[in-house]
Amino acid sequence: MNAIIIEDEPKSADVLRKLLKISNPEIAVIAIASNVKDALKCINELQPDLVFMDIELPDGTGFDVIEKLEFKNFSLIFTTAYDSFAVRAFKYNAIDYLLKPIDVEELDAAIKKISTLSKLTTTRVDTIVEAARNNTVIKKITLPTGTAYEIIALEDIIRCEADTSYTKFFLKDGKRYIVSNSLKHYEDLLPPEKFIRIHHHHLINIDHVVRILKEDGGYAIMSDDSKIEISRRKKENLFECLHKL
Repeated sequence: MNAIIIEDEPKSADVLRKLLKISNPEIAVIAIASNVKDALKCINELQPDLVFMDIELPDGTGFDVIEKLEFKNFSLIFTTAYDSFAVRAFKYNAIDYLLKPIDVEELDAAIKKISTLSKLTTTRVDTIVEAARNNTVIKKITLPTGTAYEIIALEDIIRCEADTSYTKFFLKDGKRYIVSNSLKHYEDLLPPEKFIRIHHHHLINIDHVVRILKEDGGYAIMSDDSKIEISRRKKENLFECLHKL
């Protein structure tokens, strides 16, 4: 696997290169670029399998790079020194990122994850850039399903269900996806004013609640006719959110 490092700090670039050499010798770093202009040239000409992209560059950002690229068929890992809003955007779009200083275990985990997923597409690049640059509510989420990335509108998600360390997504068009992240991961990620954890195993989109049944402690009937048990501890929070609609 050939990789390019986009990093404006020579020391940081060298540390990452050495970590890769020690922990992932199968990855060959074929170029290092320190600005947007050189990054575009390196990636378009060398067409790597993997790119480590710093966010802040002297003449722009990593988002400028991916937005202007001609060649986009590579796996992408962002590197950043700031746990900022942009990191939330990465999570929405199933993009791996590493916080500096880079930890070798986190680096290994990121590389293992991308090896099981498809590479970038033009649509996905546009979604990443839009989400990272827009500080308003994010309207779409990217779900890594093992063989592809599914870009889903949040309004289309009826509910999410825990399945051990996986999460099942149920959409209003009847489609279902299983994703290898925990329900807690998506509870933290999705807008809390819309997505409510009403049970240990269930996270629902309150816009898809059609009625509340009082029987046996309470159930939420969703727009797909599913009947979801409401935990006693979660009931008060659910009704507070429903009253705000």
